[in-house]
Amino acid sequence: MELQPEMILLDQEYATKEEAIRASGQLLVEAGCVEPEYVDAMIERNKLVSVYMGNFIAIPHGTDEAKRYVKKSGISVIQVPTGVHFGKDDTEDVAMVLFGIAGIGDEHLDILQKIAIFCSDVENVVKLADAKTKEEIIGYLQEVE
Repeated sequence: MELQPEMILLDQEYATKEEAIRASGQLLVEAGCVEPEYVDAMIERNKLVSVYMGNFIAIPHGTDEAKRYVKKSGISVIQVPTGVHFGKDDTEDVAMVLFGIAGIGDEHLDILQKIAIFCSDVENVVKLADAKTKEEIIGYLQEVE
């Protein structure tokens, strides 16, 4: 998983899940991975099926139709220590780490699998949520290789 420091935001806070999804998508836009329209498709995907995955993580990504807006595969990571509610009302679906992903072809499936395996252990999610530097986050996620 090739992570770039400029694709990581630490200690963020968002009022809504839409704000958080847009922020993760904007990192992908700024890195040249996707066209701006992809960000709207990330919001749409969450409306169709929640991008909250459990274990305090969310993986915003676009709809299948939005693949045409993907220029290159990429992943953004946003740390939200106070959490963002992804459920309805006050459910416990709170994400403290967001992984924004875009993939050429089926590359995103490989990225998704690696994230899912790493984050299936909630201790790993805690490490990401508590990390103080971007390099720390990169180090943890490179262990997945």
